[in-house]
Amino acid sequence: MQDTSTTTADPQRERTYRDRGYVIAPGLITPDETAMLRHEAGRIGRGELGGVEGLTPAAGDATDDEASRQFLCVHFPHKMSPVFRSFLAHPRIVTILTELVGPDVKAMQSMLFTKAEGRPGQAWHQDEFWIPTRDRSLTGVWIALDDATVENGCLWALPGSHRRGVLYPDREHEDERFDCTVESYGFPYRDSDAVPLEVEAGDVVFFNGYLLHRSLPNTGRHGMRRALVNHYMNANSVLPWQTVPAGTHIGKWDYRDIVLVAGEDPYAYRGTPDLSTPMVRPEREGGCHR
Repeated sequence: MQDTSTTTADPQRERTYRDRGYVIAPGLITPDETAMLRHEAGRIGRGELGGVEGLTPAAGDATDDEASRQFLCVHFPHKMSPVFRSFLAHPRIVTILTELVGPDVKAMQSMLFTKAEGRPGQAWHQDEFWIPTRDRSLTGVWIALDDATVENGCLWALPGSHRRGVLYPDREHEDERFDCTVESYGFPYRDSDAVPLEVEAGDVVFFNGYLLHRSLPNTGRHGMRRALVNHYMNANSVLPWQTVPAGTHIGKWDYRDIVLVAGEDPYAYRGTPDLSTPMVRPEREGGCHR
């Protein structure tokens, strides 16, 4: 992605991230860029970029907003959209990532959330539970494509909950406010300790993989809470994530379907096989399989 602007280094930003487990970069993405990403979400909903496992495309004449209501979350949209792939390595985002993670950074996942009216949130969880790293470098980048408010289901975080580096146990739940993913429990925090991360479209939240966070349903009467969420880690650590097909160089101990966004990849000789495919995340509306 061509970009002539710069992001100034900010020592306070890194201190805030280390202390709270998250930091917000206001206005990092321009209005034109957020509009482009919203349009690309509509193209996915209409099936213009190819099939997505679990998604029934909207009619070809559906607007971007109408088409985006076809799903709650699509995993790996960067595999079907050059636009979403380019945002994995957005220069202003990468500048901050190199402050927080280090000079060598790789991405392994993208997720496109749309969360229309009445759609569920996700219960308390830690991203490192889903994407284990060996060096605790997992970093989520949450790009707001709409204003995210308490009413429409913004993120909530438990500040400082990352610092112990503890992965708390998980369990299935029957809370209708949340989608089908499991919830973390047994941690020494109360819901009243949480703070809402209300942000405007174009703001970007950087958060640690051990940070406990959740989102509540969109209770607004109209409008979506769209966000593009990408995950990164230090490229010098292997990624023991998912089950890698037999015959790959290092088997399940290093997931190599990654995109290098900064610096060098010391494991480049292992290649980058194409393993993940776009899919829709299950939600409660007939989608939970217990």
